[in-house]
Order: sequence, then C-alpha cells, then structure tokens
Amino acid sequence: MDTPPAPGPFPLGLRLAGAAVHLYTASGSVLALLIVVAAFEGDAVTALWLGLATLIIDGTDGMLARRFRVKETIPWFDGARLDDIVDYLTYVFAPIVLLWSTDRLPDGPGGWVLAALPLLASSYQFCRVDAKTSDHFFLGFPSYWNVVAFYVIVLDVGHTAVGLTLAVFSVLVFVPVRYVYPSRTRFLQGVTLLLTAVWLVTYALLVLELPHPNPVVIALSVSYLVYYAGLSLYLTARGAHRRRHAAGSEAGQRA
Repeated sequence: MDTPPAPGPFPLGLRLAGAAVHLYTASGSVLALLIVVAAFEGDAVTALWLGLATLIIDGTDGMLARRFRVKETIPWFDGARLDDIVDYLTYVFAPIVLLWSTDRLPDGPGGWVLAALPLLASSYQFCRVDAKTSDHFFLGFPSYWNVVAFYVIVLDVGHTAVGLTLAVFSVLVFVPVRYVYPSRTRFLQGVTLLLTAVWLVTYALLVLELPHPNPVVIALSVSYLVYYAGLSLYLTARGAHRRRHAAGSEAGQRA
C-alpha cells in the first residue's frame, strides 16, 4: 500500500493571519507602556481606558488563535509564553504602577512592601505549570490587579482598604480555588460571556462618569464580581466533592 503524501504547507494567508494574531497579542505590551506613561503623567482616566483595551485584547486573542490554528501554522513560536509576558505587564505591573503613581498606596516602606506583594505573588503564579488547569480554570487568584486598580480609582478607596486588598489577594494567589476562565470554562459559559460583556460596558460607563460614577452602574458592575466569585467557589467545591467521591469509589473497589 502506498503511503499517503504528507500534507503540504499551510496557505500563506492562514500563516499571515496567525502572525497577525501574535502581533495583536503583543500589542498589549505597548499598551502597558502607555498605561505606565499615563500613570506617571497623573492621567488615571487615560490609563483606565488603555486598561480596557488590554482586557478586550486578552479576552479575544485566544479565540482568534484557535480560529486561525496558530499552533499548527507557526509551530516554532510560543504564543502561550507571549501571552504570559503581556498579561504580566498589563494585569500586574502596569496596574501596580498606576496605584503607586496616583498615591493610592501609603508613603514610606509600607507602601513599597504593599506594591511588592502583588508583583512577587504573581511572578510565582505565572511560573506555575498548573496556573491554568487542564479543564480550563485559573488556580489561585488569577492576578486581576488591573481590576483591583480599576475599582480602587472608581470607588476612591483609601490607603488602609487598598493595603488590605493587596495583602489579601496576594495571599489568595496561593490558595487553590479554581477561578472561572470566562472564554474557556464550559459550565454556564454562554451566561458568563454575556455577563462579562455587560461588565466591560459598565467599565466604560464608569470611566466616562468619573469622578462621579453612577451608583446604579457601580452596583451592576460589582454584581458581576459577585457572580464570578460565587460561580468559582461553587465549581471549586463541586470539583473537590467529585474527586473525593471518585477516590472513595476507587478505594472501595480495591478493598
């Protein structure tokens, strides 16, 4: 029997589309720089708009990468590593700079320590091979420091509350709660994606309304956080129960 011929190279258009997706992801690093520049210029509103752009990029580049089969068309390029680098800049480094430059952290050594905690905790998390689980969850608080910085500025949170928030969420990075990965976690995915889109709209409305955001929009925005946290805790508990049940069944079969 003749061996079937090996598949030919992918069409140039598909390979160029894959390269464009990687460039789209990489553009987040430039936006991170612009966030830092805006932060040091005291322009928190521009920094938040740029942060919204990075959220949209990060929320769509994975779907585009799968659509254009970038792992197959450009197999020598590690898109996951690029995504991690950009995410660290946009989700961790730039938001902490924004908090620092807008005087949201205490003066002196305490402020430096509080700024360092998210940077160090997220450095650890981004290097964990199981930070994104095989069934598409984030393990531990998924370094949403950009979201933290957004609410600190929108709600005009004081130094003490900011310090407690940074400390608590830095610890939660190490607590193995399985957080929903909106674009990939299957359970209630349609609902989650719809509510995420609504949350992005509330983000834009709240930035437009600064420095006097509408309380109704704030409540709608925060309700998404409650949904996200509640669903993550529920799925974590359900997964732990199923694993205990499976382990008990296996032990019973061995007995």
